[in-house]
Amino acid sequence: MDLTELRELAKKERAAFKSIRVHCCTSTGCQASNSLDIKKNLDTAVKDAGLEDQVQVVGVGCMGFCGRGPLVQIDPEETLYEEVTPEQAASIIDGIKGSGEATATKGDSQHPFFSRQMRIVRENSGKIDPERIEEYIAVGGYESLYKVLHDMTPEQVVQEITRSGLRGRGGGGYPTGLKWATVAKMPGDQKYVICNADEGDPGAFMDRSVLESDPHLVLEGMAIAAYAVGANHGFIYVRAEYPLAIQRLQKAIQQGKKYGVLGSQIFDSPFDFKIDIRIGAGAFVCGEETALIGSVEGKRGNPRPRPPYPAQSGLWECPTLINNVETLANITAIIGKGADWYASIGTEKSKGTKIFALTGKIRNNGLIEVPMGITLREIVEEMGGGVPDGSVKAVQTGGPSGGCIPAEMLDTPVDYDSLTKLGSMMGSGGMVVMDHTTNMVDVAKFYMEFCRDESCGKCIPCRAGTVQMDEMLNNILKGKATLADIEKLEALCQMVAQTSLCGLGMTAPNPVISTLRYFRDEYLRLIQQTSNGKVPV
Repeated sequence: MDLTELRELAKKERAAFKSIRVHCCTSTGCQASNSLDIKKNLDTAVKDAGLEDQVQVVGVGCMGFCGRGPLVQIDPEETLYEEVTPEQAASIIDGIKGSGEATATKGDSQHPFFSRQMRIVRENSGKIDPERIEEYIAVGGYESLYKVLHDMTPEQVVQEITRSGLRGRGGGGYPTGLKWATVAKMPGDQKYVICNADEGDPGAFMDRSVLESDPHLVLEGMAIAAYAVGANHGFIYVRAEYPLAIQRLQKAIQQGKKYGVLGSQIFDSPFDFKIDIRIGAGAFVCGEETALIGSVEGKRGNPRPRPPYPAQSGLWECPTLINNVETLANITAIIGKGADWYASIGTEKSKGTKIFALTGKIRNNGLIEVPMGITLREIVEEMGGGVPDGSVKAVQTGGPSGGCIPAEMLDTPVDYDSLTKLGSMMGSGGMVVMDHTTNMVDVAKFYMEFCRDESCGKCIPCRAGTVQMDEMLNNILKGKATLADIEKLEALCQMVAQTSLCGLGMTAPNPVISTLRYFRDEYLRLIQQTSNGKVPV
């Protein structure tokens, strides 16, 4: 396939679009609320109304407003319906025909939850059928891959990604271009690209949504990355708990082979690239690069000491590039629109946008994609609508590796460095809002218990340290602790953070450290209450 044929296919697909498209969310969250039955009833209603020539019902990915799902949107008018039931589907079609009014609740597509977003990674989510490569091609898909294969050298691709300022979206924020450059300069005939889709943070579902909603975007990003670093084989490591994402990835890979955008001599070039899926068993530690590599190789997913880093000696001791889903999903737009365009978004050291799973005690929960530098207050109060009752107490970012940020710091910009200064981190994108009723010691205990259970046990600081920290927090909550125990807890947190082998142990103390920093009075209150008003020593 050449560029002319690719664009002709896109033109043909766009011409087949009906004047009215009824987008019905079929992502995991909406499917749990019978969205497949809603789509079935919409199809039947269109046929019964004789509107097949005008109306097209499309099963799409996540639209973002998960707390109000299932969602149905009528385009091009952008009429949004929330919490739709199968019984209401026919009335939506009646409304289009003009023979009645929709009984479903009408939403506001211009709500700040939507209007404040800047969609780069999620640009196609909720707009195209994720199970049809033709729809992805119709919106410009695979043109960036064609561009790099015919108009750019691998070195130029690496330079473009470097100039864009893109940083890894998996948590650490390592410069993507620098990682690519390191793999590219490594000698060897065999190199690999791995997409890390082992999303394990409690409350996080960003990567799952991208894979379910726009799988070809990730495949195209992987292919561009492989060309840039000199790899010919890729793996997507995805959690077994994501069956719909796996199903759509499998179908996307098959379609990619059929159309020649994956496989041998892609776009009549010398470049070959194949992608396989590896399904993880759900161990949180396998999100760590070296543990993930071990799991792909068929071994137990235990981290190993670094160096050597995966870029030097990774999968089967070959140079390996590992990026997470969201990082790779940014690549196509950077190549298509240019590094300067991407670098103009965000802050000086945090470029582009970031997807967050906005959850917790908040009115509007779901997925949002916002430019770096937006403040926590704008996200929580304007987009999220604030808490239903009372006031915001804290926002937890970064999952088990992150920290709790108090309400008085909501004007903090959301970028890598600002969150780190507050004792939290960007992480993969979890953002949990807590109200005035939240017990912050309980929050620290929840995340510590998670890290304790998910520790692989290879290194003593993490294996034993998380158990000890969990027991100390439990004693505080049960009224069995003293002030001396808080000092011991802080010392233990520092030791575990400084001596653990991998990122799980290094960051496990963060929720404890941040709650002690900002909500120390709650720890002290629990101790005082158990001493009849006297603080034990």
